[in-house]
Amino acid sequence: MGRLLHFETTTFRENVKQTEAGEAVFVKDNGVENRTVNIYPSVRGQVFEGFGGAFTDSAGYIYSQMSKEQRQQMLHTYFDKNEMNYRFGRIHLDSCDFSMEQYEALSDVNDVEMKGFSIERGMKYVLPLLQDAEKAAGKKIELMLSPWSPPAFMKTNGQRSRGGELKEEFRKKWAEYICLYIRKLREKGCIVNRISLQNEPAAVQTWDSCVYTAGQEKVFLRDFLYPEMVKNGLNEIEIFIWDHNKERVFERACEIIDATTDHMIAGVAFHWYSGDHFESLDYLRKKFPDKKMILSEACIEYSKYSADDYLANAQKYAHDIIGNLNNGMTAFYDWNLVLDEVGGPNHVGNFCDAPYLYDTKNKELMERNSLAYIRHFSHFIQPGAVRLGCSRYTDEIDVTAFENPDHSIQVVILNRGGHEKKIVLRLEGETAEIQIPGAAIMTAGIRNMTEK
Repeated sequence: MGRLLHFETTTFRENVKQTEAGEAVFVKDNGVENRTVNIYPSVRGQVFEGFGGAFTDSAGYIYSQMSKEQRQQMLHTYFDKNEMNYRFGRIHLDSCDFSMEQYEALSDVNDVEMKGFSIERGMKYVLPLLQDAEKAAGKKIELMLSPWSPPAFMKTNGQRSRGGELKEEFRKKWAEYICLYIRKLREKGCIVNRISLQNEPAAVQTWDSCVYTAGQEKVFLRDFLYPEMVKNGLNEIEIFIWDHNKERVFERACEIIDATTDHMIAGVAFHWYSGDHFESLDYLRKKFPDKKMILSEACIEYSKYSADDYLANAQKYAHDIIGNLNNGMTAFYDWNLVLDEVGGPNHVGNFCDAPYLYDTKNKELMERNSLAYIRHFSHFIQPGAVRLGCSRYTDEIDVTAFENPDHSIQVVILNRGGHEKKIVLRLEGETAEIQIPGAAIMTAGIRNMTEK
């Protein structure tokens, strides 16, 4: 068939990035059995929508400290269609852990008509970053809106932090609040096309948080939020349930999705902080094949992982992305777009890594290893790509494959081991031999030689 394989490989030697490119020609399969990675174009999975990151208050604040040239560099890398091609963004409704301080659009329990409602503080740092990102992308960024907590007066513990629950008498008011927030965002030109009901509804955090059981989440969606969204003409917005770790994603979906809620729910959002649990996604996909599955948040938490494990942290990202993709993930939202040199700032000292860090003392924009690793997916896998079946000869490598709308096939290969791996790619009666260095990530693009 005359196929050509072009590959790009990234390694880090003493934490210095090295990128190499090369080509290989497919030849007739001579019956090779060993070291093969098989691609099956007839085995087709989900349509992948794209990549993005979170426009947090902290990220926006750090962005405001950067020079014009540094801002342009960061935004070009993330949002230019020829670079990482981010098309999605996640923003928090009112404050979250990655906010400079706590705030909410309305704090007056007596303001029943919500005349004092304002999102000005909430968008103070977020909106300038978002608007500049849209200029860099040459299009609107599609936003997912997630609450961390209702206003303190609506909660059983009377504060935004440390869990608590939504008081039953405020369920309708909270639904109205969310819809008003969306309308205010739209007045500012923001495209909100999906929401989650609550960020991490099973977590009692020292920062903004609120607990929902599956039953509470279901009742709030069915009896309060969805009817209010219909009333406000917002029912075209996609609603995602759970928005928490993978280890309980399957049970949560089974408890909430039924004949009364099915039409209200576009999909299930999940995080990665409790480990792989790729099987949970597989069970979810098989039971609810019409629901989208999005990773809505991921980052390296310095409370769990060392900030100096640059390569291991980046490899963790790629391993998780591949496992999620192979089990049905339809979109990926990284957490903060940029943070300072210690992984902040925020109002609770919850420090994390980000693909870009900005050294506020030396005024230096720093690329983290995870940036290059995420790029191996977001640059090559186009929105609208279809996952293809694949198999690998060893668990020492991770592999995923997609067919883009332009009919090119993109194969991402992660080698976390310390030694080079020889790979024979097999595709429809043809093979091509490649080598991936130890501790490296590679994307191999396959086209017919007649295609440009």
